[in-house]
Amino acid sequence: MHSIAGVGLADVQAEYSGGEGDISPLIMGELVHVGGLHSTLALAARAGIQPGSSGVDLCCYTGGGMRALVRFCSVAQMVGVDATEQVVARGRELCEREGLDGRISFVLGDACATGLASEAADFVWGEDAWCYVERKDALIVEAARLLPPGGRVAFTDWVEGPVGLSSAEAERVLRHMRFPSILAVADYRDLLVDAGLRVEVAQDTGLFARHFDLYRDIVTMQLTYDALKAVGFDQQRMQALEREREFIAHVAHEGKLIQAMFIAQRS
Repeated sequence: MHSIAGVGLADVQAEYSGGEGDISPLIMGELVHVGGLHSTLALAARAGIQPGSSGVDLCCYTGGGMRALVRFCSVAQMVGVDATEQVVARGRELCEREGLDGRISFVLGDACATGLASEAADFVWGEDAWCYVERKDALIVEAARLLPPGGRVAFTDWVEGPVGLSSAEAERVLRHMRFPSILAVADYRDLLVDAGLRVEVAQDTGLFARHFDLYRDIVTMQLTYDALKAVGFDQQRMQALEREREFIAHVAHEGKLIQAMFIAQRS
């Protein structure tokens, strides 16, 4: 595990409340995670998400993954938890616009202490968002608390790859992305086991590097004006962001940074 001081929830809230927070959905769409809908459906299929089931999405952003689960997997009810007021408001607006507000609700709050009832859902969900959480151990404990016996936690996240990041590389990734820490696959596996969960899947999805190439090309080849608008037409800031995207793509291709899938069941 690598961690960094001085990066926390307030930094994440500031980013996703401001203009730079518009860049991710601009280049990735409503499902702001590597692989988009294909990744969501692959995770749901691997986790055995059943029609008519209920789920809790921790760090749900605007709820794109929840809308996909309701539409394409016939999930009956979803509750999304996120700590940033602006994205929760946007998520509620999108669900109402799509006629899904009766099946999807949002909680503005701490994903590590949701206030939801124990054993509240058949599954707990997350997609490329738990890297933003400072207390990942507390997050996993909360996920386990929300599950009944037999329930599953299913999530993807950015993690350190098998080659490993140097301390300098890790610090650069963490500062740019506003991650307080980044775990390895084994670190997450240990946290899941410590929380009383039986790990079924903990593996690289194989998607990260080529998708980061795609995001870079989308900005540099097509959406340059739109991305500049998101940063107030500050060309120096835009060039700095492009350098960081290139760096992330570089360490991804070296096997130092990956997206991994995790599925675990409560006994």
